[in-house]
Formats: sequence, C-alpha cells, structure tokens
Amino acid sequence: MIRPVAYTGYLVGGVLVGAPLSVGLLALGTLGAALTPVLVGLPLLGLLALSGIPVGILERRRVAWLDRPAVRDPARGDPHGHTPVDPHRTPAGPGLGPWARLRFTEQATWRELAYTVLLAFVLWPLDLLVLAGVFAVPGALLTAPAQLALSGGETRVAKLWLVDGYPQASLIAAGGLLLLLALLWPLAFYALARAALARLLLAPRETEARLAEVTESRARLVAAFEAERRRIERDLHDGAQQRLVALSVRLGLARLDAPPELADRLAQAHREADEALVELRELIHGIHPQVLADYGLGDAIADAADRSAVPVETDVELPRFTEAVESAAYFAVREALANVARHSGAARAWISAGCTAGDRHGRRLWIEVRDDGRGGSVPPGGAAGRTGGSAGRAGSGLTGLADRLAVLDGTLAVDSPPGGPTVLRMEIPC
Repeated sequence: MIRPVAYTGYLVGGVLVGAPLSVGLLALGTLGAALTPVLVGLPLLGLLALSGIPVGILERRRVAWLDRPAVRDPARGDPHGHTPVDPHRTPAGPGLGPWARLRFTEQATWRELAYTVLLAFVLWPLDLLVLAGVFAVPGALLTAPAQLALSGGETRVAKLWLVDGYPQASLIAAGGLLLLLALLWPLAFYALARAALARLLLAPRETEARLAEVTESRARLVAAFEAERRRIERDLHDGAQQRLVALSVRLGLARLDAPPELADRLAQAHREADEALVELRELIHGIHPQVLADYGLGDAIADAADRSAVPVETDVELPRFTEAVESAAYFAVREALANVARHSGAARAWISAGCTAGDRHGRRLWIEVRDDGRGGSVPPGGAAGRTGGSAGRAGSGLTGLADRLAVLDGTLAVDSPPGGPTVLRMEIPC
C-alpha cells in the first residue's frame, strides 16, 4: 500500500535531522582534532564516537512511526511489526563510568556511529534529491493555472512550455498530477530502502539479542543461587545447629546424674553430638563462610589458606566486590587449594590477587595460585596454557573451577609443564 504522506514525512525528517547533524559532526570532529594535542580534544572525540546513540534512538523511533500504520498483527497485539528495538545492554552498575565502558565495547555503538556518518554526509542529500525530483517538476506543472493568473497574460511553466491560456494550463496541470502519481512509486521504494538500511544498522543482531538475554538470565540465576545458598546456611545455623547445641547440653547435664551403667553410653552420645556439631559447622562454613560476608574476599582467602592441608603464603589486598564475584572467587580458590593438596604433591603453595585497572573489558579481579608440585595438569576445554600432554592429570576439579568462573564471564589459565611449577590464573570481571 502506497502511503505518500508517511513516506514523504520520513524523508523530510531525514533532511531535517541530517542537515544540522552534518554541521554538528564537522564542528565537533574539527574541534576535537585541533584540541587533541592539549588533551582537551579527547573528551570531544569520545563524545563524537557516542553521538550515534541519540541519533540511533531518534532513527529507531522514526522507523517505528513509518511502520506502525502499515504492519499490524492483531493476533499478537503487536502494532509495531518489525520495528527495531534498542540493541544496547543495561550496564552492570550505576554511574557514567560503567555506562561509558559498556557503550564503547558494544558493536551496536559503532554501527550507530556508522549510520550517523552516513546520514550526515550521504543519506540526507539523497533524501533531498529524491524529494526534489518527485515534487519539483510535478509541482511546477500542477501550479500552471496559478502561475498564469499571477503573470496576468502568459507564463513559462518549468521554464519549458509557454502557456497563454487556461485550457492549456489546465492540461499541463493534469499532466503534472499524473506525473506526481507515477513518481510516488519510486518515492515509496526509496523510503522503504532507507528504512531497511536503518533497521540493518540500528536493530540488534539476533546473536546479540540472544547473548544479552543469556547474560541477563545467567546473572539472575547466579543471584538466585547465592540467595538460596544463604537461605540454606541460615536454616542450618538457626535450626539444626541450635538443636545439636541444645542436645549436647542436655546430654552433658544427663551425665551428671546418670547411674554408672548409663554414664559410658551418655558420654559416647555426648561425643557423637559434639562431633556432629563440628561437622555441621564445617558444612555451614563451606556453604558460605561468615568471614566472607563480614570482612570480604581478602580475609576469606587468608582463612582458606590457613585451613589448607598444604602450607600457603598469601599476598592479597583487595577491595570489596559484589556478593556473586566474591563468592565465585572464594570457592574457586578453595577448589584450587583442594587440587593442590590432592594431586600436586607440592610442599608449599602461594596465592596472590589484585584488581586490574579498567580496560576495554572493564575492571577485572585476578587471582594466581602457584605450587611447587610435579606439574602436568591438563586444563579443561577452553582454558589456556601449556600442559604436559598425555602425562598430565586431567580432573573434574579444574573443569568445575572453569565452569564456576565462566558463569560470571571469568577465565581460567593453566600453566603446568611436567616437573612444575603449576600456576592457575583466574580472572573475573568486577
């Protein structure tokens, strides 16, 4: 269905947006390049790189306006048809810093910038040319009677035909109307092609949309898992542990007044209750250690090192992170120390940790666990590093460790040549 008003309005809007945009981009780029030697221009160039974001928002709305009257799906209740949606992901944290880091690393930002440059220097002149070609000559022909009336005697229509009577002027006007109707078809095809180009560059790729959905759902699962872990810890601490403490106290009191023939049995039951209480406390500590919640990852790693079967030296100074990051890093360290104790034959291990400055991947927590064992560890699929080939020891421990880190987009690198040493490097975005 040809909708001349919608297509014309879309192209006129392109001219009204693109013409001032070209001036603004030229001024911003020139000023930024000129001031770059004194560093003042760098923020201007950064602003230039992000200029496609508001243009993308506006252009997606214009495409939505163009599509809305034409494509409807009553069964789905979707009045927008194939309207592009916002391709950008939500930043992990509040503030300008996380927002800017995410935007500079997204492909959608650079596609929007490419479309903005096209609109500013190529598309709007084409829009203006098409509009002029469709309406200028037919408009001149349609107004032939009015031109004749204003001239008072004769006029030259479109600088081509000399008109000196109203019958001739009316015939030319009728020809202009037919020409305009004929030119509406190429106008429609051009407008649809322009909208298709906007969708191509401004709408999210299917893989990006799925990746964003998977990332968000994975974050929700991590948060739900941590909440469930804390609930189980609370239930064990406030329920089963308190009952065992009360049972141990009652058994201790019962031993004071028990006859000799029952004293030994009560003493044995008292010892078993105390042992069960110790095991339960260790279990609660393993589910979510209190030191991690109260003091953070650095103290929790030091506590894990003190509990290790292999002597461990630590060099860890870390700020507080989100609960999910701290939990994943802590249990990864625990798993790494367990692997050292079970498989490495090491006499000593070392743990160091820190946080890298922001780069194109954002801030990253890194932890290295090194031992002086026999080496030959085989990294799981996807882990980097060099190994000892078939002589290496593959295990579910490293695979589980890598999977635990992958939940938060973390990575595990394994360097374990035969004869050692073995170095595990873990990185988690923070």
